[in-house]
Amino acid sequence: MARHFLLTADGGSRGNPGPAGYGSVIIENGSIIAELYDFIGIATNNVAEYSGLIAGLSAIHTIDTNATVEVRMDSKLVVEQMSGRWQIKHADMRSLAAAAREAHTPALVSYTWIPRDENSHADRLANKALDQEVGAREIVAIQKNYLTERLLTKDACTTILLVRHGETALTPLKKFSGDGPLNPQLTSQGLAQAELVAKALADLKPEVIIASPLNRTKQTAEILAQLTGLPISYEDSWIECSFGIWDGMSIDEVKEKYPDDYHSWLCSTGFAPPQGESYDSVAVRIDEALEKIVDVYPGQRVVVITHNGTIKTAAKLVIGAPADSIFHIDISPCSITTLSIWPSDGLRALRGLNEVAHLR
Repeated sequence: MARHFLLTADGGSRGNPGPAGYGSVIIENGSIIAELYDFIGIATNNVAEYSGLIAGLSAIHTIDTNATVEVRMDSKLVVEQMSGRWQIKHADMRSLAAAAREAHTPALVSYTWIPRDENSHADRLANKALDQEVGAREIVAIQKNYLTERLLTKDACTTILLVRHGETALTPLKKFSGDGPLNPQLTSQGLAQAELVAKALADLKPEVIIASPLNRTKQTAEILAQLTGLPISYEDSWIECSFGIWDGMSIDEVKEKYPDDYHSWLCSTGFAPPQGESYDSVAVRIDEALEKIVDVYPGQRVVVITHNGTIKTAAKLVIGAPADSIFHIDISPCSITTLSIWPSDGLRALRGLNEVAHLR
């Protein structure tokens, strides 16, 4: 009888792209039978994650060519592409996916996405590979040189224009406004802001409009759609962070009613307001949403109408800033934040943050 294995795999790049490594854990009947990890040089997160998958499947194939395998990974991109639900448009990703299929019979392999904290063993192995190979100074030097080289090439990047919605009644009062039942509409000021940013965006000739499905983002996106004639794709991934029972409250009200929770929230991006969502959770879905845009719209100019928290998170992810940097960024209504991501290797660059000249 063929054996059955559980494979968890992960990869990481310090710089994305930068020095990269992978980790894989092979489990049979609840026991770890192999731990694999290696440094792979300069690569992106996606390449490192695929490398962990390929290494694990190759090792299993040498053990039993007829084994069934359940792969669990926290990379939505790899899981969706290998499951056949997402198209693979980038040549490099197609090559890696082909290598994974060649490593072990595809019909014997299933794929499941898991949250990042459930993949900590493979993540530790990937970091172990990196720690043994690269020093911090080398990482910074390699990352800067690689970024400079790529910015000078003519390789077409995907441009993502992140736009915060216009003002609502809660905006000037600095009240928490997430995905709660209040779901405010734009004020007259917010509608005027939306008109101005739509004109600025139309001049940039966008090819795709994506929006959070909340009222304030829908209204902002509809004005741009009317001006450009483009359809709107509403995606839940770009909904604002959920603030739970704090929704609609001012900061002073939260500090007065929930002082301990507010302190914990400021001290850790892993803390979620009661019945709400942590910024760490937001980071996971925004990272996946960025990967999806590059996968589906390589080389195109994509406008995303979204929220303060999601834009701050995207900016933090792109520059690799510490988790708590989210509390030191603020995004104005109808501002534009510009990201460039190269489909061929996943290199990310922040080209502009909170641009508001068009509103003056």
